[in-house]
Amino acid sequence: MNQPILTRDLYVPAIDAWIDPGTPKKRAIITHGHADHARSGHGAVLATPETIAIMKTRYGEDCAGRFEALRFGEALRIGEALVSLHPAGHILGSAQVRIEVEGQRALVTGDYKRLPDRTAEAYEPVECDLLVTEATFGLPVFQHPKPQDEIARLLKSVADQPGRCHLVGCYALGKAQRVIALLRDAGWDQPIYLHGAMIRLCELYEELGVSLGELIPATGMPKAAMAGQIVIAPPSAIRDVWSRRFPDPVVCQASGWMSIKQRARQALVELPLVISDHCDWGELNQSIMESGAGTVWVTHGREDALVYWCKKQGLEAEPLTLPGLDDDGGEGGE
Repeated sequence: MNQPILTRDLYVPAIDAWIDPGTPKKRAIITHGHADHARSGHGAVLATPETIAIMKTRYGEDCAGRFEALRFGEALRIGEALVSLHPAGHILGSAQVRIEVEGQRALVTGDYKRLPDRTAEAYEPVECDLLVTEATFGLPVFQHPKPQDEIARLLKSVADQPGRCHLVGCYALGKAQRVIALLRDAGWDQPIYLHGAMIRLCELYEELGVSLGELIPATGMPKAAMAGQIVIAPPSAIRDVWSRRFPDPVVCQASGWMSIKQRARQALVELPLVISDHCDWGELNQSIMESGAGTVWVTHGREDALVYWCKKQGLEAEPLTLPGLDDDGGEGGE
């Protein structure tokens, strides 16, 4: 092969396209709809149908020159390259991008998680020669608890404090819908109240087949009526004047970062909920070994520890610094 299958800025020479580029490009392959991966202004975008729907909802119908949808598991031949998308499990429509050229296979994970989540397609291990993996929680200290246990803590707090309103800070895309689904699956069948920033994306999830139950705008509700209720809002809103409309609110936040107690205290979070949409340390290790890759590039977070671990396994590994990617991986909120 005269040229690399993938360069360190995630450019694919064989098809003259970029994966999750930080600036507008002629051709882009988008892994998922979060703002640090999906931007407007590209000439052409290749993505899953769900990611395309999310981009159009967030940025407008004309946010790219043209779109081409590629469903999971389908292979698209572009010149000498074979391109396929595989479920990443991060949010609805999130994909790992696999490029094969002359028998060599590169896989870019984007953001991904392995835990079951009915609001996202289940993660699929994919074999490759070169793996580009995120490392948002790429330190051994990160061992995420079961999200169902965190939701049980939330519901116990609601039951124990019926006079208070619980405000749950969530990222508007992916995390909010996942928390709602977890509440439903845990038996919470009452209405869930939404900040205005959550409404359209929750509607889109419903349109794409994800059932979320009864959702009601929180704005305009009588203060007394919100006692004992659960409200989903952006993290910034639950610490803003907006939150004063609710009776004695319990400030919660759903994020993998809530495992760091100091971070929760700094954010004035009374009830931290450790619910992550990324792999923890053990899951990253497992995913790397399952890929069969001999070379691993680590980006988007805590690279050094994972690079060191890879080298201890006999793999070639190095960190990548990709401008424009958000170090918190969408866990902190928009």
